[in-house]
Amino acid sequence: HIAGDGLCNDEIVRIVVSEGPDRIRELMEIGAIFDKLPDGTLMLGKEGGHSENRILHSQDATGQEIERALLQAVQEHPNIEITEHLFALDLLTQHHLGLYVNRGHPDIACYGVYALDLQTRKVNTILAKVTILASGGAGNVYANTTNPSVATGDGVAMALRAKARIANMEFYQFHPTAFYDPSGNRPNFLITEALRGKGAILKSAYDQSEFMHKYDPRQSLAPRDIVARAIDNEMKVSGCNFMYLDARHIPANELIHEFPTIYKHLLSKGIDFTKELIPVVPAAHYMCGGIETDSVGKTSIQNLYAIGECSCTGLHGANRLASNSLLEAIVFGKRAAADSASKIQQLSWID
Repeated sequence: HIAGDGLCNDEIVRIVVSEGPDRIRELMEIGAIFDKLPDGTLMLGKEGGHSENRILHSQDATGQEIERALLQAVQEHPNIEITEHLFALDLLTQHHLGLYVNRGHPDIACYGVYALDLQTRKVNTILAKVTILASGGAGNVYANTTNPSVATGDGVAMALRAKARIANMEFYQFHPTAFYDPSGNRPNFLITEALRGKGAILKSAYDQSEFMHKYDPRQSLAPRDIVARAIDNEMKVSGCNFMYLDARHIPANELIHEFPTIYKHLLSKGIDFTKELIPVVPAAHYMCGGIETDSVGKTSIQNLYAIGECSCTGLHGANRLASNSLLEAIVFGKRAAADSASKIQQLSWID
């Protein structure tokens, strides 16, 4: 609630907090590997805005590890078919049957999607009893973003055109510490919040002095919106294009072991972060708003669900607390799957 500026939905927060541990155990059961201490217990990290050590990591590529485990489970499942090289264009609703539909319609229904086959260049009509949007964010509408090139807001745009309710699009979270690359390469490489959780300190590019104490008593571990605005202000006051993140005081062997992806990337840019300062800049990172859903991922359109970053569940309020996106995705992925499975049994308009 504090990180979300008091705009988090109480019911949704309780659901995620109470169901999250079971979802994480299920991920581990299908093969997701998280970092552990020498005694075999799970290593819990602390990030910006957190009051406790509560975050599981797989080094510095946690999302990638979760996706690896899930994809492997999907590929091994006999009842799941993956169709690649298809680009969804539009949701099928009564509008495509020639009926007039506006946002006030109480019974808009989704019947599937139009999808472009990128290899044959033909548009396919894919009918479905239930459609779930999991299309990610829209970071590429900004000059600096940590998002991959595919994060262009297509899912939200499709839902908007279909007259679904969209909420809180003004709440776009900027990650305070993306790597400053003067060459302008996109996406900006993410310097994970966990590095500040490990003890890295923000410093001015002007004189290498600390500055976060001027903005928040939590200093470099304040919530992302506070840190991002502080860095932005320091850049404007000093005239610098970036600020620094200093991890030099942390044991080098720990940095290299816990943040191998960052270590390798920075080395490729000529920076050894065990000995040198890291230039950082705020970058568009996470879309807190999106397609409005209820507690099981249902949108305002019948038979249409949304999960992950393209959805707006009410969990994040005005500012996502670090690492809660993965937690939200697995909790609502499970809830949407269970609810849609029961809905499929009730629908009979398609085989």
